[in-house]
Amino acid sequence: MENLVTDLLVTLAYGVVGVVLMAVGYVLVDVATPGKLHELIWVERNRNAALLLSSNLVGVGTIVVAAIVASANDFKLGLIGAAAYGILGLVIMAAAFVLLDVATPGKLGDLLVDPEPHPAVWVSATVHLATGAIIAAAII
Repeated sequence: MENLVTDLLVTLAYGVVGVVLMAVGYVLVDVATPGKLHELIWVERNRNAALLLSSNLVGVGTIVVAAIVASANDFKLGLIGAAAYGILGLVIMAAAFVLLDVATPGKLGDLLVDPEPHPAVWVSATVHLATGAIIAAAII
């Protein structure tokens, strides 16, 4: 029974770190896009904004999972690693977004919240996913 309680508390701690990191990712995407992200997605049903946010959350989740796996059952190392690598991943994702914005015509944020589907959102989403995968591979 003691192991179950310990495992549940460890799971709760990792879950809290993951959710906090995804919340930070949400804020970063909100800052990078014009308008209010919650209105774009939940009120206006903007698919471009939803895809951009979803890819960011999957990228962050991938990093957190890799940090947990790499912790080799060392709870403190795993928790600190998940938080640190998650923050690093968010910074790198933001930098990749800025680089993509500089390298492409127009303002990427404006294109990504266009009510019409835009191919640029797929490129940006792929950058988020690839960044998360690269960091996850580096962790493991």
